[in-house]
Amino acid sequence: MAEGGPAGPEGAKRARRIAGAALPLYLTMVASSAASLVDTAVLGRHATASLAALAVTLAVFGPATAAVSGAMRGVVPFVAGHKDDADELLPVLRNGMWLGICVGLPGAAAVASVPLIGRAGGAPRTTLDALGVFPYLLACSVLVMSAASAATSALVGLGRGRTVMRSGMAGTGAAVVLPLVLVGGVGSFEGLGLPGAGIAMLASGAINASLAHLQLRRHAVPAGRPLRPGRPRPREVIELAGVGVPLAATVLVKFAVLGVLAFSAARVSTDGAAVHSICLSLVNLMFGAAVAVGQATVPLMAVPVKAGDVREVRRSVRAGVLVALCAVCALALLLVAARTPVVSLFTEDTGLREQVLDLLPVVLLVVLADAVQAVFGFGLIGIRHTVPSLVVFAVCYGLLALVALPVGTAGGLGALWLSLAGANLLLLAGQAWSFRRRSAALAAPEPGAGDGDPPSRGRVRRDAPAGPTEGSRP
Repeated sequence: MAEGGPAGPEGAKRARRIAGAALPLYLTMVASSAASLVDTAVLGRHATASLAALAVTLAVFGPATAAVSGAMRGVVPFVAGHKDDADELLPVLRNGMWLGICVGLPGAAAVASVPLIGRAGGAPRTTLDALGVFPYLLACSVLVMSAASAATSALVGLGRGRTVMRSGMAGTGAAVVLPLVLVGGVGSFEGLGLPGAGIAMLASGAINASLAHLQLRRHAVPAGRPLRPGRPRPREVIELAGVGVPLAATVLVKFAVLGVLAFSAARVSTDGAAVHSICLSLVNLMFGAAVAVGQATVPLMAVPVKAGDVREVRRSVRAGVLVALCAVCALALLLVAARTPVVSLFTEDTGLREQVLDLLPVVLLVVLADAVQAVFGFGLIGIRHTVPSLVVFAVCYGLLALVALPVGTAGGLGALWLSLAGANLLLLAGQAWSFRRRSAALAAPEPGAGDGDPPSRGRVRRDAPAGPTEGSRP
């Protein structure tokens, strides 16, 4: 068996555990994505100005919430490392709540500033006038979402994926039903228009957050002990932020560069912009499976990370890679088999459909490379070293941003997507190398640490094996 590779009955068992934990997380993501389309559809029928105002606000709200979610993923390995010790776990949960507050406030401030951002960006006056209280409702939603992410990340660390799915589905149900009533109205109630959509999103997030915190109390907090942030512990919150904040920055880098690609596609032609948007939607649908698998892999790494067992850490990540590849390949085969009806859901234009189908092989290469690099990225989360991911993303996607406009102009949409595939392949190599290099350090004790000193991120205590174990060389 290759060093660190998943093989035999133990490897199959590990893969089944990851798949079982990932499935409810993926279903939650798909349901949430589908529910988000309801607002667009309902507002599109209500008023064009309202739909334009929604688009302007979501241009800031989307990256803000993605960055908050990314930051809160940094809590998962800390929770997983203490899930069997309630006394040690409770401070981690409270520090996670403080981290959620710290990252949620800037995100909320950014969303509340949408009217100023829109004015500076030259948005039409009619669109700005239609905003009303909507950005402020979504700013509150960011704060609520950060509280929900603190709880759901903790539940993921505890291996409670089904619990996350239940609370997420309840919030999704509200996100589907409430806009139909609050935006367009029912009976004698004429509806609230765009503010109704904001209230629906805020209520949906509050339901999700409330149920997630109730479940967290049930599964993680001893009876009679409070689950509230309490007094902040800056040093411990900073330790969580040291893992989570680079993840948030990585998400923002990816969003920014994908925005450059969208602009380059729009310069190609109007049809090119539409085809690019459809292809990105297909990628996101399949890529969500890899994100779910990566999240499910992190708790599995907690015990070997504590023990400094490099081989088991790597086996867990390789099992995650295998499960992610199987999941994405299965979705890709389903897409290829039903390509015409699936693409027809996005457009009825025969010409656009043909262009999307022509790009499909490159799209599948993009998502396969992205899926594998994502699991290695979650492996870095598991060993609490996320700065390498940020550096690799900044380099690979930075190069992509530099070439996107000239490549799109010279070679069209096909060349643009080939450049994205190349960036993702480089990203995969960088993430895999970073994980291998950083995981090798798990077997070595912290230089100069005393017997009673706590381990730093990615390290083990002095009583761990001092020499490199088999498979620990980079």
